[in-house]
Amino acid sequence: MAAHRAQWKGHIKIGEISCGVGLYTAASTSDRITFHTINKATGNRVRREFVDSETEETVDRDEQIKGFDIGDGQYIMIDPEEVTAVIPDSDKMLEIEAFLSCSDVDDIYFDKPYYLLPTDDVSVDAFSGLRDALKEANVTAIARTVLFRRMRTVLIRAHGRGLIATTLNFDYEIRSSEEAFKEMPEIKVEGEMLDLAKHIIGTKKGEFDPAKFDDRYETALAELVKAKAEGKTLPKPKPVKVSKPNDLLKALRESAGVGEAKAKKAANANARKPRNTSGRKSTTRTAHKKAS
Repeated sequence: MAAHRAQWKGHIKIGEISCGVGLYTAASTSDRITFHTINKATGNRVRREFVDSETEETVDRDEQIKGFDIGDGQYIMIDPEEVTAVIPDSDKMLEIEAFLSCSDVDDIYFDKPYYLLPTDDVSVDAFSGLRDALKEANVTAIARTVLFRRMRTVLIRAHGRGLIATTLNFDYEIRSSEEAFKEMPEIKVEGEMLDLAKHIIGTKKGEFDPAKFDDRYETALAELVKAKAEGKTLPKPKPVKVSKPNDLLKALRESAGVGEAKAKKAANANARKPRNTSGRKSTTRTAHKKAS
């Protein structure tokens, strides 16, 4: 990661063992297509300005300050130096508090991943020991420190020749799943519909390979920009047809490769099977004779 700048440098500590580490961004949006805001009339870029909501005068950056809304148009003004003063002291230490099973943390709490690497040659041995211990025990580590002016909980796990440190959302930042799903009606799917769905899942099983999943939105944007530059137009996308309850079984059959004609043929074949009523009677009589 020598070509990249560390977002944070400090130390990771387990008991009395510590080593120097750096956090490097693992996910970046810098390669996405970006747009500027343009004045449609002149074709010039638009400059963003902050304007006083009452006087409508432009407010320069050095005149801006953070404020907390207390209602009725009143604000408590907070200076950046005051924020710095109340942030918990940071000794740049990622002190591991506990080791957990890798499945113990619900990934809904995952925020942003970072690569964690040793910052100097002296730290390599201790760093490698921690990495290999996490691998062998199949566990992840929980630590806390101040990152980017905020106290953060960090999940640390072995990954390849290094570690991945994922910042976690706090509990109050996660919406309740019960609240999110409370309007969802309780419907239990059974019979052919469930069997077909399970069959489709079975035929679509695979392994996750991020390289196989392209960003269709970025591709579409690139094609749009190219077409506009060449004076061409793109066809409008077709609307997605949402399956209605009455059509759902038919759609499942088609997805599973069971056409309507095939389903009717199977149903007719079952209907044409002769009923062996005599066999049932004779079986009954035999059963009665044995019983007597």
